Amino acid sequence: MSDNTQDVDYFITNKSGLDSEREKEIGQHIGYRYDVNLLPDYSLLTPFLKNYMETMGWDDLNWLEDIHLGYEEGRPAVFDRNINGWVSVPEGLELPDNQQERDMIARELLIKFQMSPRHPMIDLNKAYRKF
Repeated sequence: MSDNTQDVDYFITNKSGLDSEREKEIGQHIGYRYDVNLLPDYSLLTPFLKNYMETMGWDDLNWLEDIHLGYEEGRPAVFDRNINGWVSVPEGLELPDNQQERDMIARELLIKFQMSPRHPMIDLNKAYRKF
């Protein structure tokens, strides 16, 4: 096995392809470990995300780093792991051409949806809460 600090093709040529314990556990690559272009460009933070990070006391996007704008059935959408499903971007929302800016919008929409009373976890909380 080659030393991943010396071989730039290590993650491409490595037989298993899944190097970290976390990657083996989830069975997939953590993309930004291999492609610096997947790291968020903090100069493109939306005002909402900037405020969110300040409120949370975070220096980075933490759990939101791997959130990207994707597509479901041809419509722009963001994947919500809590409901294991896609959340469609509201119709008529102008999306920029820059993927980094689109990803920032996806992160903002995901947070807003997860905080909204329309999120399915609200119903689960009401049904199963103990207190």
